[in-house]
Amino acid sequence: MRTFGRQYNPDGTYVWAEVVTDDKGFNDGVYLTALCQELQLQTGESPFYASRGIGASQSVASQIFPDYWVHRIQQNYASQFASLKITAVNQTNRFGTPEPVYNIQVITQSGSVIDVIIPQ
Repeated sequence: MRTFGRQYNPDGTYVWAEVVTDDKGFNDGVYLTALCQELQLQTGESPFYASRGIGASQSVASQIFPDYWVHRIQQNYASQFASLKITAVNQTNRFGTPEPVYNIQVITQSGSVIDVIIPQ
C-alpha cells in the first residue's frame, strides 16, 4: 500500500514524498499520512473521494460545527490504529484571528506512540 504526502522545506517549498507499507507489513505511516491530508481537505476537493475532508463551507451554511466533520474522519480511520484521538487546538495566526489546528494522538498497530499537530 502507498500514498504520497507533502514534505515542507524550511524555505516554505515542498516536495511530494512516497509513503509505503513498512518492512514488517504495517500500514501505520500510510494511514497516518492519509489522515493528515484529509484533515486539510475541503469536502469534495479530493479527486477520488467526494465525501472526504472537512466541510468548512457546509458548516457555515448549515451551522454544523466543524468538529462534526473531524469526528467523521476519526471514525473512518479509528480501525486502522490501536488508538486514535483528534482534538482541536486553539491557535491564532499572525493577524490574531483563530485558525483550525488539530492535535492527533495515535498508538499504532506496532505499538508506537505518535503525537502530531496538523495545521489547516
